[in-house]
Amino acid sequence: MSAFCRDCLSDTAPGTTRCKHCGGRRILAHDELAQLSIAHLDCDAFYAAIEKRDNPALRDKAVIVGGTSRRGVVSTACYVARINGVRSAMPMFKALELCPHAVVIHPNFIKYTEASRAIRTMMRELTPLVQPLSLDEAYMDLSGTERLHGRSPAKTLAALTARIEREVGITASIGLSCNKFLAKLASDLDKPRGFAVIGAKEAKVFLRQRPVSFLRGAGAALQARLAKDGITTIAQIQDTDPKVLAGRYGSTGLWLYRMAQAEDHSAVDPEGETKSISAETTFESDLSAFEPMERILWALAEKVSRRAKAAELGGRTVTLKLKTKSFRIKTRSLSIDAPTQLADRIFRVAREALKRECDGTAYRLLGVGISQLHGPVDCDPPDLVDSGAGKRAKAEHAMDEVRAKFGSAAVGKGRQLQTGARAVRKGQTH
Repeated sequence: MSAFCRDCLSDTAPGTTRCKHCGGRRILAHDELAQLSIAHLDCDAFYAAIEKRDNPALRDKAVIVGGTSRRGVVSTACYVARINGVRSAMPMFKALELCPHAVVIHPNFIKYTEASRAIRTMMRELTPLVQPLSLDEAYMDLSGTERLHGRSPAKTLAALTARIEREVGITASIGLSCNKFLAKLASDLDKPRGFAVIGAKEAKVFLRQRPVSFLRGAGAALQARLAKDGITTIAQIQDTDPKVLAGRYGSTGLWLYRMAQAEDHSAVDPEGETKSISAETTFESDLSAFEPMERILWALAEKVSRRAKAAELGGRTVTLKLKTKSFRIKTRSLSIDAPTQLADRIFRVAREALKRECDGTAYRLLGVGISQLHGPVDCDPPDLVDSGAGKRAKAEHAMDEVRAKFGSAAVGKGRQLQTGARAVRKGQTH
């Protein structure tokens, strides 16, 4: 069995509870520690951690980041709030019922993307095989990096989390295993500031005692279908003939069997996983008029644009999402001639779809997103039809620079929307 101190990276004897070199108690030991190289890094309560970093007065308080209205949704809750039962994606009114003294903060994606970019740069300095899942998590494949870094992947990862704490000011947890499926499971086992390992030899036994919901990708509908057939644990899937599973559930049954056996042959793909970038908001009260929804759409388009620029991606399809007061979801997708990451372009395309849907129907949610993603080289070429597009693009990039330097409030959204709306009314769209 291998073991080392996560604080000073010194090797220790298995079973040791305190490092003889630094006195630290964070000893990591595992039979396969020296052989594993697939990792999942997950920042701890990312948005809330950034807010606490920037405001020390919040350090010991319950912090919730999300929509500040009662009809908003929780994006992230710090661990103090989670003790009270608050969870991501929970309606804000429910979160405040559980934790009435929480400090609620509206998301600041400029700060979050800046921190995410810094962390991603650190990861790519260790291996080119980094596959982001979102701003705060990513897979890494450190196979073959021992000679380059002079230490095992496990020690390299421990050093990485220490660097993130030191330079970014937040903590992250690591899951280490032999494949992506197990690495992601492991990263949730020892939060916050954790480092958990699931080895190939123990994986099937580890999974046996878990419910079907433990399998990433087994959503509520599939869980309900399995439960109807009497299958509620991974052990039951492991013990079922794969032919039987395939007969009942088709290709999904074979997928379930492979996951239950801890089989995942997917590679860490730097170009993979991210399929779309989107943002949405739930209104304080239902809206049907076009103008207030137009203002909200601009704010959402800016948010999508910031995320796209941070991820160095642009989308060729713009999708508008609406949810009626009766919870019926409408989506309207429009393809454009070239991928875009500009808020102005995303807004103008989605605005036309929104105008058509504002027919008196009352809506409770509005969202916008981009898909069919491409790298930045392909994005936003000169527009030969809209003569003002180039000037607006330059203005937007200039505002990005101002915000990056002085903060998200440095340039007001309202003025931009008025300018954009005037341009639309003058017929400068296409």
